[in-house]
Amino acid sequence: MDLPRKPERVFGRVREWDGLARFAASPSADVRLGIVSGRRRQGKTFLLDALAEQTGGFFFAATESTERETLERFGRAVAAFAGGGRYAFNNWEEALERLFAVVGNRLVVLDEFPYLVKASPSLPSELQRALDPRGQARVAGSRVLLCGSAMSVMGGLLAGTAPLRGRASLELIVKPLDYRQAAQFWGIADPRLAVLVHSVVGGTPAYRREFVAGDAPDSLADFDSWVLRTVLNPQVPLFREARYLLAEETEIRDVALYHAVLGAIAGGNSTRGGIAGAIGRPSTDIGHPLSVLEDSQLIVREADPLTKGKPLYRICEPLLVYYEAIMRRQWTLLERGYEQVAWSGSQSTFLSKVVGPNFESICRDWALMAGPAIFGDLVGHVASASINDAKSRTQIEVDVVVLAAEEPGLPKRVLSLGESKWDRVMDVGHVQRLERARELLAGKGYDVSSTLLACYSGAGFSPALRARNDVLLVDLETLYAAG
Repeated sequence: MDLPRKPERVFGRVREWDGLARFAASPSADVRLGIVSGRRRQGKTFLLDALAEQTGGFFFAATESTERETLERFGRAVAAFAGGGRYAFNNWEEALERLFAVVGNRLVVLDEFPYLVKASPSLPSELQRALDPRGQARVAGSRVLLCGSAMSVMGGLLAGTAPLRGRASLELIVKPLDYRQAAQFWGIADPRLAVLVHSVVGGTPAYRREFVAGDAPDSLADFDSWVLRTVLNPQVPLFREARYLLAEETEIRDVALYHAVLGAIAGGNSTRGGIAGAIGRPSTDIGHPLSVLEDSQLIVREADPLTKGKPLYRICEPLLVYYEAIMRRQWTLLERGYEQVAWSGSQSTFLSKVVGPNFESICRDWALMAGPAIFGDLVGHVASASINDAKSRTQIEVDVVVLAAEEPGLPKRVLSLGESKWDRVMDVGHVQRLERARELLAGKGYDVSSTLLACYSGAGFSPALRARNDVLLVDLETLYAAG
């Protein structure tokens, strides 16, 4: 099977392209429908447009408009693909019949599909009929990719009794670039600068080009100036992007409540009760906002792998953390053009509430990718955890817990316990905390016979710590080394 080649203009996305290419070139008659989703700005349209171009397929990007307007635009697009003329469709049954007759056995991409569904709720049912054994798409041999950013809508296409349930052979979520890819995409070789930039804009590709007009910091000394001329500059689109991320989600009504929830999480409140207390609402009032934010992939719910208890919530998008921790608190100053004053007064908050947590997340990502070469076995799960120390009446927070895949009937194996510090030189005292955590876990029945203690630091390690050969030391160069 000859697969369409990924154009050079498409950065990374090797795995995503491979899945899309295999879908487009599959000889199987059962491969007819694919669903592509992901948050906005991740490059889904760019990726699918390139695929349609490489395969000679049909690409249509919907806009937010009425059914009549959409059918008019769709008719013009189909006619242009057919080589000219004009098609006027009264409904989607006519439109799809003509589309598949024109396209034949090539690829069809319907981008921003939630807009189409909003204007024409019956469209998924029309597609179902077209994809059925005797439908137009099956007869023509067409393959259909539906793409959208409204995660609640895209997730519902294949759920429950939805018309398209059971018909998709591809479900692809286009996620942000990982921290290493993000550094390459931004052209940043200095790992310290890479962490700082990632803590602001994460791995969202669009923020590199359109939203800052290609402006990237050229050195560590340029970082503060770059922040002032981009994300804190009211004239630059990135300035209001965090607000738009919420406004674009169809399930979100009370935007202020959702920002309050995100602000509470960015402020260090990770439990449902803590979030509710921080915004002055009963915990019953925030169940729905938490669910919507989770479905929208703006937050993630994580269970403590070592302690049975309440789940913890974390914001997925660094720009949202930056906005809630820094920008929303200084919004009046920023809108009036006093970004220098606002940024100068936010440095400690930036390090503690933005960079520190993001660095911990990067360390967990590294541990997940490190594999057996580092930890001696396949990694099953990586997370942060709290371990109760009854003797000292304290809790030991472990930033990077690496667990092996669970085996039925055997104790959980802890491959590694790690602590992360962004701006502090780590010493033997940090290892002693990890040793105590390992001792407590052994008393609880965990298998810690091969647990590797690890220190992750953005500032370095003391000579005494470097002298130990039983501790894994992970610095910035190690985190960003090609893996």
